[in-house]
Amino acid sequence: MTISGNRTLKAFSAAALVGAMLSLTGLARAADDVTSDQILRALAPKQQLTRGLSMSPPAEPAVNAAEGKFVDTLRNRSTRSLSSGEREQIAVIAESKPNIDLEIAFEYNSANISSKAQPAVQALGKALSSDQLKGSTFIVAGHTDAVGSETYNQDLSERRADAIKRVLVEKYGIAGADLVTVGYGKTKLKDPARPLDPANRRVQVVNMANKTTAAK
Repeated sequence: MTISGNRTLKAFSAAALVGAMLSLTGLARAADDVTSDQILRALAPKQQLTRGLSMSPPAEPAVNAAEGKFVDTLRNRSTRSLSSGEREQIAVIAESKPNIDLEIAFEYNSANISSKAQPAVQALGKALSSDQLKGSTFIVAGHTDAVGSETYNQDLSERRADAIKRVLVEKYGIAGADLVTVGYGKTKLKDPARPLDPANRRVQVVNMANKTTAAK
């Protein structure tokens, strides 16, 4: 009875373990399957209050104007033409803008988008070409993990950002001037505590233009 009971217990434990693994796999898949609605909500500009109710500091319009002029200088620029100073300025401005990180898989050591990433790319294209976001200026920033040299990862992140832009322009009709591509290599890890984690290999999309204006 003891042997039989142990076998039954082991069988039950194995079944429970398999069930737990399947459950976790389902959660992982669900997390990967980003939708266009999720992207749209993440990138939608925040509604501004009317002038009478606005609590914005007096300097904000001037700051926004300066940001707008800077972003305009980036239009139609190649990814490689951006200086390190310009890349940092983009990162600072992006911190306060609507943004989303997408874990878009590429082929190993390549800027070719993998078949696994197609649903995420399609969702991004659908969101950026929607009436709610069409006409805004977006930053498409490529990031890598910490494997490899800084020079190699910088180049790879730029090529991957360019690959996403190319798809958005060619397949979804988004104006190239509305997409500013930038690469950060391994300099801005999403999870610095785990520099080799796949979460660091991502494409960040930032809505730099706020189409919502204060009521008059």
